[in-house]
Amino acid sequence: MKIASRIDGKCIRFRTAPFWAALSLGTWLAGAASGALAAQPVLLEHATIIDGTGRAPLADGALLIRDGRIVSVGAAGTVAAPGAKLVDLTGRTILPGLISDHSHTGLVKGTKNDSANYTRDNILAQLKQYERYGVLTVVSLGLNKSPLFDQLRQEQHAGRNPGADLFGVDQGIGAPDGVPPQGMFHLGPDQVYRPTSVAEAQAAVDRMADEGTDLVKIWVDDFRNGVPGAKGYPKIDPAIYRAVIERAHARGLRVAAHIHDLADAKALVSAGTDIIAHGVRDQPVDTDFIMLMEQKGAWYIATLDLDEANYIFAEHPEWLDDPFLSAGLNPDLRAQFADPAWRAKILAAPLTAAAKKALALNARNLVTLYRAGIHIGFGTDSGASATRIPGFAEHRELKLMVSAGLTPMEALAVATGNAAALMHLDDRGILLPGRWADLMVVSGDPAADINAVDRIEQVWHRGARTEGPLVTR
Repeated sequence: MKIASRIDGKCIRFRTAPFWAALSLGTWLAGAASGALAAQPVLLEHATIIDGTGRAPLADGALLIRDGRIVSVGAAGTVAAPGAKLVDLTGRTILPGLISDHSHTGLVKGTKNDSANYTRDNILAQLKQYERYGVLTVVSLGLNKSPLFDQLRQEQHAGRNPGADLFGVDQGIGAPDGVPPQGMFHLGPDQVYRPTSVAEAQAAVDRMADEGTDLVKIWVDDFRNGVPGAKGYPKIDPAIYRAVIERAHARGLRVAAHIHDLADAKALVSAGTDIIAHGVRDQPVDTDFIMLMEQKGAWYIATLDLDEANYIFAEHPEWLDDPFLSAGLNPDLRAQFADPAWRAKILAAPLTAAAKKALALNARNLVTLYRAGIHIGFGTDSGASATRIPGFAEHRELKLMVSAGLTPMEALAVATGNAAALMHLDDRGILLPGRWADLMVVSGDPAADINAVDRIEQVWHRGARTEGPLVTR
């Protein structure tokens, strides 16, 4: 069976025969079964299935898993499963595991950012937390340390450790004395390159390419964040970022750019940037930007949760009673959220008012670009600071996307099928035969109520039900 697809920025649309006839890949299954004795297959049945493409859910569906992969998807009773373990999921929904195209690992421990946090144990603990929340693939978009990042990435690809699979940018490139700010993130000199010349920029790209980075990251921002009178930081020289983009493309790598302002986003896409890694938050996007994004085929990740996370926990101390949030809180962060003095300080800060304005603009721009057919990925900047909580942030992002104007099905397709397509991953993100069985089982119907995605009953990663406490609500 041949499956053709195209990405239109909204979902992945498959031009095939009727999809919900039971699908199987006999030749793939035969190959997987050769060699070592195959594990017992598992049939998840009588569930609603959301496949990650944006198409209507399948009621009373069945999904067969064998050797970590999806073998068949179809209506219950039509999927042949001799010898399979049967799992009745009546009243539940199966959907692909979420994929974050923009997160960070190893930057935060407790409530603090510090280069000392970049340890194997800390990163693996964060990847396990993502997995518990059903986020099964994470792109750590810069500020990583080699060779540890490269080693862990290969280990996660091979499934040697529990936790989310790991992709990302080894270090990334920022401005000297600029963003990402040293004083704010307490970065080590091996976590970000700050070239002062074209030659240094090219050498930085070459080092990342030689290390096997998945992407190259550049920061083009002054970190004023819309706060009136804020001093800000120097931005990277356009000659530097143009050299980075050119060299990255010559090495077969795509470039993701951190931005805040529309003018920077336009300049970067014009220069060849492949991924805008944060939403435009200083003004509404215009027709020129939409046409530019379309002409260049660039991707856009809004990261709505980034601004909301600056203040939302100060506004909602009652959330501390919610086990879904508590599952992602370490004791220090919980104590911070419970502290009335901390909450008062955050709510009075100029950044809070600016962040609310930025979130509103970001949400508006996301919907504008989505409706225009621009390629939309999924990410939150989770893990970059303590309040951007791994796993929880991705669930907040879904709700913010729906509040902005996307339907639940559109938001879920962005967070699964589209997010996989942004990273050129054709082995996950959509529930199709031959792909990894990376999925969540939730109670209720997230197509009707996006909040149902929080009611996680099971997480299956590469066909194995994950161990440890499940996140429930």
